[in-house]
Amino acid sequence: MNLALFDFDGTITQREMFADFMSAAVSTRRMVAGSVLFGPMLAGYKLGLVSGNVIRASVVHFGFRGMRADKVRAAGRRFAVDVLPTALRPDAVERIRWHQRQGDRVVVVSGALDVYLAHWCDQHGLDLICSGLETRGGVLTGRFRGAQCVGAEKSRRIRQALDLNEFPVVYAYGDTHEDLEMLQLAHRRYYRWQEMP
Repeated sequence: MNLALFDFDGTITQREMFADFMSAAVSTRRMVAGSVLFGPMLAGYKLGLVSGNVIRASVVHFGFRGMRADKVRAAGRRFAVDVLPTALRPDAVERIRWHQRQGDRVVVVSGALDVYLAHWCDQHGLDLICSGLETRGGVLTGRFRGAQCVGAEKSRRIRQALDLNEFPVVYAYGDTHEDLEMLQLAHRRYYRWQEMP
């Protein structure tokens, strides 16, 4: 059995899904206020002046703080069923199926949120390592549970969850600089669907 590690946003999907999920799960009033509040920060992100971690943490705090966790999980299930299938890359889905037919262990390793990604992975028989939302007393705090699963945190969590020496060949698939540490763990690395030397 080999191991296949897949990033989700932009690798399995055709685009980043974070903003789509925020639109689906957060009230219209919060979304409108957030678009005004975070406009300058998003401009800074596009210019390379603000990190993706800072943007995501700020948006999660503003969007989810004080919301009932069960309500957000329900929105995540709907999102996994209704929205994610429309954004998948057919070639990525076929590659996942190819690995499954080979008997490989397939793990999605993503900065995306567990409230929707866990349901999608369960539907497709995939293991998951990803970012989670912190809950207290059934209410979201507006913070991530632990570090966001991006960059070096991806490789740390992979090594924590899996003994890579158990797998004859490790494959990894990613599409941004936040995936590079994960790709370095693999024997066969695919960046934006092109195999790296």
